[in-house]
Amino acid sequence: MTEDTDTSKQPRLIDVISVIPERCYRNPTAKGLAYAARDFTLYGLVVAALFVTDTWWILVPLWLVAGLAISGLFVLGHDASHGALFQSKRLNSAIARLAMLPAAHIEEAWDLGHNRIHHGHTVKQGVDFVWHPITLTEWEEMPGWQRLRHKVEWSGIGAGFYYGRQVWWNKMMRFSAPEKWSKKINRGRIKMFVVLAIAAFAVGLLGWNRYESISGIIWAWVKVALIPWLLFIWTIGFAVYVHHIGKDIRWYPRRTWTKFRGQMEGTTILRIPRVLNIFFHHIFVHVPHHVDMRIPFYELPAAAKAIKAAFSKVVVERKLSMREYLRTTKQCKLYDFELGTWLPFPSPTRRR
Repeated sequence: MTEDTDTSKQPRLIDVISVIPERCYRNPTAKGLAYAARDFTLYGLVVAALFVTDTWWILVPLWLVAGLAISGLFVLGHDASHGALFQSKRLNSAIARLAMLPAAHIEEAWDLGHNRIHHGHTVKQGVDFVWHPITLTEWEEMPGWQRLRHKVEWSGIGAGFYYGRQVWWNKMMRFSAPEKWSKKINRGRIKMFVVLAIAAFAVGLLGWNRYESISGIIWAWVKVALIPWLLFIWTIGFAVYVHHIGKDIRWYPRRTWTKFRGQMEGTTILRIPRVLNIFFHHIFVHVPHHVDMRIPFYELPAAAKAIKAAFSKVVVERKLSMREYLRTTKQCKLYDFELGTWLPFPSPTRRR
């Protein structure tokens, strides 16, 4: 890691971008459309399968696949929202909105919160709200119910709770945007609600035709939409956590933060089984994605190879491990921004 007070000799982010091969920016329309067609088809098939079965031992794996299918569409939409999937702005915008619908995400709000704030200020204290750590002082000033909530959200089972509350609810559904963005986001919110309401009506109608009862309608909503969505929320929360929280990942005070530190030291490259990239689209190869959002997901491994060759002492790469994840959730509770170190919760007997 570079020293906090010495930024003059530190490479610039443009120095990292310069080592990425030009071919990593090619995004032919046909290739993007093929991936979109595959992901929408997979999601459609699993939704159809959920409609026609009520056998629990079939439902459970279908729910898991459905949660992953929503995640796959969402990551694809995330790529389009960055303008990386196609050369056409209109096509990127259309695919981003459509792909984020099963996840109930407003693309316009995502553009502001994720593309501009999170990517523009990654791991910067007080700005990057994605899994932002709290200090010991903030912990000691918290009332008991907030401490309990923080303990749950930063536990091994807390990824969905944190993402659902802090990112999806606070920063999207109930987010009051600056005037420059408010009209755009409100229009996007209304459009999303209209489409989801039509989809909910269709699901309810099919539920009535199948079960001929109000409880059947509710069950159709639960099994086809709610449970897969909840699994998606946990999945995306887990992904965001492991991308930006770890003993070897720094967060910086504003005065010492730089673009290089945020994008190179503020995330990781995590190796996952290849089959999972059917859904995750190489998003765990996260360093090159943060270095330059314009890189389409299928070129992230090639970009990572070039970046690692030039900045091997900076890039953090490891195999994604549930054991390591659980160890991290036990160790990384609070953060000392001045020392750049993670802290556990203080002893209950500690005096304020």
